[in-house]
Amino acid sequence: MSNRLNVLLDKIKALEIELIAELQKQQREFSYEIIQRHVVFERNIKSKHKAYAKRLINYLFDAKLKHIISTPFIWMCIVPAVSMDITVSLYQAICFPLYNIPKVKRQDYIVFDRQYLDYLNIIEKFNCAYCSYINGLFGYLQEIGGRTEQFWCPIKHAK
Repeated sequence: MSNRLNVLLDKIKALEIELIAELQKQQREFSYEIIQRHVVFERNIKSKHKAYAKRLINYLFDAKLKHIISTPFIWMCIVPAVSMDITVSLYQAICFPLYNIPKVKRQDYIVFDRQYLDYLNIIEKFNCAYCSYINGLFGYLQEIGGRTEQFWCPIKHAK
């Protein structure tokens, strides 16, 4: 490997160490830790979160009419999204092993973690789960598409 690449790799490693230190500092500042891919808040922080939560009845009465009207159209997207999720997951499960393409871990893209935020009411948590699913699904689909293209692309750019 060229000397320039070694220098860049060393810089990346140093930045990773710096990033981990900064994340640990933030964990102490906000009183949480990550255990098995889940954020766990200290009890006193959880009680503060609950104090900030907007009561469901207030949330509904404060909602703008345009938001209420548009909600069914936003949620309608869940049907094609789930269909795409199932279809592409089956595609990957069947085709990737045939071509020795490494599988994409769905759990690395679709992460449901916002239910631990006690300052959200049930509707906000439900909407957060929707966004987590849809945005995670798009990343998952993109990675599967990228790996497919990498295998099948007829151009086969310089290796």
